[in-house]
Amino acid sequence: MALSKSIFGSVLLLVFSSFICAAQDKSTAAIKGKVSVERGSPAGIGVTLMQGDREIGHTATGKKGDFVLGHIMPGTYSVRFRKPGLAIGTIDDVLLKAGQTRTFKDLMLKIDEGSITFIRGSVFSEDGHSVPGVRVDLARIINENSVEKMDSRITGETGEFVFRLTPDAGKYRLILKADGAEPSSKDVEVEMAAVYRVALTYKKKP
Repeated sequence: MALSKSIFGSVLLLVFSSFICAAQDKSTAAIKGKVSVERGSPAGIGVTLMQGDREIGHTATGKKGDFVLGHIMPGTYSVRFRKPGLAIGTIDDVLLKAGQTRTFKDLMLKIDEGSITFIRGSVFSEDGHSVPGVRVDLARIINENSVEKMDSRITGETGEFVFRLTPDAGKYRLILKADGAEPSSKDVEVEMAAVYRVALTYKKKP
């Protein structure tokens, strides 16, 4: 009998505690949403809750760009999104009421071109005419005897191509591949985020 009373008392305490927690949850607010990116993975985007200049909370997006910020006191906030290589995104004047969950979708972060390395180039024939429709491969130079293929482009109508890279220092090789043409390549040494320009020559096989 004493055991039954003890169990009943424990259950009652558990129910009472759950009621208190629920009441506490209703006194705060939450923000959730999903972030997409112009290019790359939406995972690992820093999500910071700000009130004026003060940081209130922080989290990061999951594999699909989802995030949740909970247990926020009612008030007006701003939400900042940040990841290297992407432009900083901000939502201002987010009003939160007790018990409310604000949901934000359709959030898009674009590439921050100031933190991206561009390798821009053109392919020309030996007599100076642009050559469209030929393939240019990009490879990272590991050492003198090893390269790692990274990407490929087909030149446009004016023979142009462009590759976007992270601003990490490294050495790259551009390789022109086309039927009826001799192999052609050029190395580019990247030191920082900038635009590197290259010209490749299309030489017909004799």
